Amino acid sequence: MPTHRPETIRVLLVDDHEIVRVGLRSVLGHKHGIAVVGESASMAEAVALAGKLTPDVILMDIRLPDGSGIDACREILAVLPDTRVLFLTSYADDDSVLAAVLAGARGYILKEIDSSSLTRAIHAVAEGRSILDPAVTDRALRWVRGFATGNDRPDEKLSVQEERVLALVADGKTNKEIAAEMGLSDKTVKNYLATVFQKLRITRRVQAAAFFVKRQA
Repeated sequence: MPTHRPETIRVLLVDDHEIVRVGLRSVLGHKHGIAVVGESASMAEAVALAGKLTPDVILMDIRLPDGSGIDACREILAVLPDTRVLFLTSYADDDSVLAAVLAGARGYILKEIDSSSLTRAIHAVAEGRSILDPAVTDRALRWVRGFATGNDRPDEKLSVQEERVLALVADGKTNKEIAAEMGLSDKTVKNYLATVFQKLRITRRVQAAAFFVKRQA
């Protein structure tokens, strides 16, 4: 549901390319109702700055030198649930789009967007609306619908350990992180994940995350 938009939308820029940040700051600096309050080139800095600045909207790239914008989004929203994350990226693959949505992002747009459309997108997410670039919307929605209409019941019941692995995958953990949390070897986690994929009849981690989130709904 749309919410009341702040009089001035405070925006944090997160992109590892300085020239992109400079360009965005220049463009947005001339737009009424938007104020760029900070910028970051890394995931760690983005999380720290978000906590310090509490921006209304974070304009985030998917790929950062020290991690993923998806992980940054998840960490930030866990602490600042009222902040809106809008991904601005060059990557239009289905996995990234769905992962961004599952992480709680309010929008996903491509860097080919013009300045007026970008401004409108920022205002839209600040009001609580969701935005997907037309170039990715159709594919992403087809993918989600296709998954949603599939069989929600696995061929075999997942074991307790497999359920734990599935939950951690949905939380965005890597195999190495899952192994450390569960006290297992990387190989054992990989074997558990292979079994989970087989039982759920899926092939990708993002599908596992989508299955988990849908089941919790």
